[in-house]
Amino acid sequence: MGSDKTLLDQFNGHFERINAELSRTFNSLVSLTEVIGNHSFLGEGKRLRPLLFVMSCRLCGYQEEDIYHFSTIFEYIHTASLFHDDVLDNAEMGTRKPSANHVWRNSAAVLGGDFLKTKHFAIAAASNNSEFLKTLADTTTRIAEGQVLELVQRGNWHISRDEYMEIVISKTAVLFSAACACGAIMAGAEKQAVYHLSQFGLDLGIAFQIMDDLLDYTSCEDGFRKPVRKDLTKGKITLPLIYTLSNLKGTEIERLEALFKAYSGYDEDYEKIIEMVRNNGVIEKVRSEARLYVDKAARFLDYFPASSAKEDLMQLNADIIR
Repeated sequence: MGSDKTLLDQFNGHFERINAELSRTFNSLVSLTEVIGNHSFLGEGKRLRPLLFVMSCRLCGYQEEDIYHFSTIFEYIHTASLFHDDVLDNAEMGTRKPSANHVWRNSAAVLGGDFLKTKHFAIAAASNNSEFLKTLADTTTRIAEGQVLELVQRGNWHISRDEYMEIVISKTAVLFSAACACGAIMAGAEKQAVYHLSQFGLDLGIAFQIMDDLLDYTSCEDGFRKPVRKDLTKGKITLPLIYTLSNLKGTEIERLEALFKAYSGYDEDYEKIIEMVRNNGVIEKVRSEARLYVDKAARFLDYFPASSAKEDLMQLNADIIR
């Protein structure tokens, strides 16, 4: 999905409404905050999480215009987490341009992320819906825990699949889940509808992150926005490498761990690891695993009757593995 913009073109009308609301709601009494936001936030990103909220509202029969206003909550949360991730990674590049921490230093980027996160609470408060607010509170707490988990596991060449999956769920999938569940909550849907959409979003989000993690081993720098080896150079051991390492002897893993301690490997060392991942069947294994989560997500939509919103959600889900 990340490499094929045309897959999302059919939703351009929704994206225009979402972006208009982001521009309208993003304001600050401090000029630097607005400068950072304009650089890193407005006009950036696919807005996939707000779109999932909008489509989930419609799936549950809620057609009010305020869905676009409340959809911005999920982009504020997502972008705040990206600000903090870039600080933790000491990243120089964001999605398409220099990262906020590279331009304005870490302190400003952290505060900018905090500002975005508090903005979402201000918007959410207007819902006057305790279940909606509790879901958001639980979600942002889990995301913060996921960022700590990832920090703890950084450089751990013995990380297990389960430990990796907990990071994926906490950092990424829970926000997809919340966007979908909150759509049902906003619509006043029954608990079973909330549950099924929550699980749909969770599995979709897991598949999304698994496929994103593949880019470190399958993409070229001029073909994708995400730089090749971005995860590997920061000591993030993701599923493709976890499966590759499981086929190596302990001494070889220890050699690689020592080589990349403090992220000091040379280009040829990174290339060797990438070739190891590419040449042992791991790429297709990871794709197949992502496909299983996509299929599982689709089954949770069986609960809902046929509609254009359901078709759109099914299509978004299927596009994850294209």
